[in-house]
Amino acid sequence: MTTDRLEQIDEKLTVILVPGLRDSDEDHWQSCWHRRFPLWKRIRQRNWLEPDIDGWISAIRREHFTSQHPAILVGHSFGALAACRLVQTQKLAIAGLILVAPAEPALFELEDSVLPEKLNTPSVMLVSRNDPLMSFKRAQFWAECWGARLIDTGDSGHINTAAGFGEWEYGLMQLAEFCESL
Repeated sequence: MTTDRLEQIDEKLTVILVPGLRDSDEDHWQSCWHRRFPLWKRIRQRNWLEPDIDGWISAIRREHFTSQHPAILVGHSFGALAACRLVQTQKLAIAGLILVAPAEPALFELEDSVLPEKLNTPSVMLVSRNDPLMSFKRAQFWAECWGARLIDTGDSGHINTAAGFGEWEYGLMQLAEFCESL
């Protein structure tokens, strides 16, 4: 059911996956989703180890440039921060953001880059109560600042392979519902 719903969305929106540092390994939910939905785009980087927010933004822009439809950015961790920074600073046809386990901006000295201000596009944050890269309290703070709807995924770690997130149907269901609401 979710697959059919998402394939219909492909007709009017472009999904761009934005992994965090070190990319997403082959068992990570972003990689699983990309295999399942090969029309979705995924940013490419020369250096996945350097937390260069401008490099991430350039990679998003490259993928967006080849899109025929407004984009939904699906960012994980540092990739979520890059997606936020992009919509805070640039005018592109971004229909919405799905921010999964965003990292605390201060961990990367991005307090002056990723701002605590309302995003100019609809957004959803899927967050964990025990994420090592952002406390739940801070996630609530950022969701309120950004105007994002917060979805509490419970004790889910960093919502990555190490925390047991592979295919992650629940995440796909949330993405489908979000896209249908736009």
